[in-house]
Amino acid sequence: MGDQDLPGVLVSDLEGPHGICEDHAEDLKRHFNLITMQDFLENKAQLGPQIQAVYIWCGRPAVSQELLHSLPSLKIVASAGAGLDHLDLGLVASFGVKVANTPHAVSSPTADLGMALLLAAARRVVEGHQLAVSPHTENFPTDYMGQQVTGATLGIIGMGSIGYKIAQRARAFEMKIVYHNRKRRDHPLLELKNVILTPHIGSATHQARRQMMENLVESILASLSGLPIPNEVLLK
Repeated sequence: MGDQDLPGVLVSDLEGPHGICEDHAEDLKRHFNLITMQDFLENKAQLGPQIQAVYIWCGRPAVSQELLHSLPSLKIVASAGAGLDHLDLGLVASFGVKVANTPHAVSSPTADLGMALLLAAARRVVEGHQLAVSPHTENFPTDYMGQQVTGATLGIIGMGSIGYKIAQRARAFEMKIVYHNRKRRDHPLLELKNVILTPHIGSATHQARRQMMENLVESILASLSGLPIPNEVLLK
């Protein structure tokens, strides 16, 4: 079966910082005819009717009303990750298109990273590293101390799948867990020296990213075959 005989799937690009994971491309090509956004924009009339799914990776490609109008055969928007803020779900639903994401693939690695940040902040790991590698360090200050994690109280804002996974890990540290499901982000915390921030890399492991890709493939194939869609987002 040639590429043209496979279901058309729109992707942002096949490489580069805004493309899909390059090591996933060959797996995807076994199932789909991958059409990049650039190719689509250059030949909407021919390629638009061929596209049956949009494969979103790192929030791209953007799904707009104009794009949806250009894809008359579209059946599903498959988005990597748990978040859906980049999608207008009502708009997608109005075109009769399904949506699927990959919430279970990201929960554990993101919780792992959360615990790593918790330990790094409590034990001042970043400051300790800087002291250890500095040529000016002759000894560690006697007041260089952090907080013990074992037995401490952990507050979790948002007890979703990721928050729950963090709570599971915190139990191993004998922590007391308190949580709240609805609370505005407290921006002044960002100015504190003992707050450690990272980019959006909670799912940035080889295993999680591959599982995300495989989950999206399963959802797209199920949609095209008229079968129940794994991880389908129920649209109102």
